Amino acid sequence: MEQARCASTNLAPEAATLQQSNPPIANTRAEPVQDLELVTLHDDLPNRHVRIGTSLPLELRSDLVAFLRLNSEVFAWSYNDMPGISPDVISHRLSINPAVRPVRQKRRAYDPERYEAMKAEVDKLSTIGFIKEVDYPTWLANVVMVRKLRKGWRMCVDYTNLNRACLEDSFPLPRIDQLVDATAGHTLLSFMDAYLGYNQIFMHPEDQAHTSFITDRGLYCYKVMPFELKNAGATYQRLVNSLFAPLIGNT
Repeated sequence: MEQARCASTNLAPEAATLQQSNPPIANTRAEPVQDLELVTLHDDLPNRHVRIGTSLPLELRSDLVAFLRLNSEVFAWSYNDMPGISPDVISHRLSINPAVRPVRQKRRAYDPERYEAMKAEVDKLSTIGFIKEVDYPTWLANVVMVRKLRKGWRMCVDYTNLNRACLEDSFPLPRIDQLVDATAGHTLLSFMDAYLGYNQIFMHPEDQAHTSFITDRGLYCYKVMPFELKNAGATYQRLVNSLFAPLIGNT
């Protein structure tokens, strides 16, 4: 289970200058440019911790740790800590072109190792309430098992046909160059990862069945917004902009 993460780091003067570097090596992950330390947020729960930069001034480090411990309830340590965003705030709807004929993909065959990984993932998603069984779906997709970088498998859904039938959501997404430029003149950068952010948004009830996928054990659909849907990023960004509207642009 991936733990909640938080980090703060000092920006060196040369951070504002982009330099040419060698292409990333395949099957590697980016690492922090400085050492990070673990900070426990609960004395009684030592496994609940975050990471912060080791180069922070002592006074700033003390203030940051106190702030994180005071607001420790906002971190998600397990699926049970994710109640999800209320549908009254936002839910994901599919903009399917009514002129497009629904596609039900034929079931693909996999080897025993992939079937076992698929079974484990379906069991997990069913237990935490992310998916449910479905009958007679009009749209049906196959799952695709992708080997993870370190070990194990990741289950994805091939929504190619469904995505082609959906109209584009033109909601503006952040520009990376503008985000980088916004750090100029500042000595401190703080960032946080949202815990399975997309899955905290529920699918609209009328569109849940359209996310149906097939396995060797049955038919299932998503109750929450899966990562593979065409306009998932736009829906998530719309939520983020709404939640942080008073803070966006304040650096």
